[in-house]
Amino acid sequence: MVALGAGSVGVVTPQSMQFDEPLPLQSGSSLAGYTLAYETYGKLNAERSNAVLVCHALNASHHLAGVYEGQPKSEGWWDNLIGPGKPLDTDRFFVIGVNNPGSCFGSTGPMHPDPATGQPYGSRFPVFTVEDWVDAQARLLDRLGITQLAAVVGGSLGGMQALSWTLQHPQRVRHALVIASAPNLSAQNIAFNEVARRAIITDPDFHGGDFYAHGVVPKRGLRVARMVGHITYLSDDVMDQKFGRSLKRDEETAGPAPYAYTTQDIEFQIESYLRYQGDKFSEYFDANTYLLITRALDYFDPARAFGGNLAAAMARATAKFLVVSFTTDWRFSPGRSREIVKALLDNRRDVSYAEIDAPHGHDAFLLDDPRYHGVVRAYLERVATQASAAPAGTAARVKGFAI
Repeated sequence: MVALGAGSVGVVTPQSMQFDEPLPLQSGSSLAGYTLAYETYGKLNAERSNAVLVCHALNASHHLAGVYEGQPKSEGWWDNLIGPGKPLDTDRFFVIGVNNPGSCFGSTGPMHPDPATGQPYGSRFPVFTVEDWVDAQARLLDRLGITQLAAVVGGSLGGMQALSWTLQHPQRVRHALVIASAPNLSAQNIAFNEVARRAIITDPDFHGGDFYAHGVVPKRGLRVARMVGHITYLSDDVMDQKFGRSLKRDEETAGPAPYAYTTQDIEFQIESYLRYQGDKFSEYFDANTYLLITRALDYFDPARAFGGNLAAAMARATAKFLVVSFTTDWRFSPGRSREIVKALLDNRRDVSYAEIDAPHGHDAFLLDDPRYHGVVRAYLERVATQASAAPAGTAARVKGFAI
């Protein structure tokens, strides 16, 4: 029997939906005969007006909240935010999580059979963009009979999807919560992604992306990719507080120990931590999925079609916005969130902005910070009490927080 905490949505069961019609992609290719894995929490009201779509980030999935039967440590990745009485209250909202195509948690991805060959897609799986994921999500909502979302919510890459929803399907979104995100990746961010990808591609077990046929997994590359990525998710302050310059052997001896003076042994606690994260990641994540998702991150840039003018790109949006950033997030810095806010204000849109003084770096959007959760709760209270969204006002309006 699984012990459930207060506010849990309880034991949940993943669902899947099959789509036989091809999904056209930005690349000009298409994905034929695909499945989307998803979960829902709460109850859709009679008016079908209380649906909230939550978009996942790089290594997350459709499993947002609750636990699976017989798996007590299977809490959803945003369980601290979603549930009865929580900031995204499932007593008031019908919450939907969708696993994006190309991911490795149930939806059709590179590890699944290509209908044309019967063999795993591998390197032949088509390139996906954020816009393609949004279109796939829209198709699932169509099947569920949901024509308009009360809100779309996402952090990091999920925030990019939330932003894209307001541009691709503006009439289908009343509110957008864009958390710890950016209107595009900086060159530095793309560089980090490329280092991680090269670690995977140069692993001898990668076999050009067709490692499934060889019965191997490029774990060495995945380990390094995760280690590189994980460094960027944490702030310098958190890393110093958790590990500092402590040696691993300090945990095992009462007094100072001599250095190993080798180039391969684990000496520092931060090394041990990163290797643990890398080992764990390599056991469950798919290498082709990592390449595909990081490329989608790199490609996202709604301003590109407007000569780099983000305000022009955002003119299509009619939703109301909450934009949240964290002071120590150097991968998706507050300055990037302010670019989104400015573009919305230039279009005289309704936007609330919260800049949370938190020490945790990019991972802060996943953590249980009461100030952050308070902002999200207050905004979603507003969403819940509105029967329908009024058109964007004729005067630009921003409500700012520095917490």
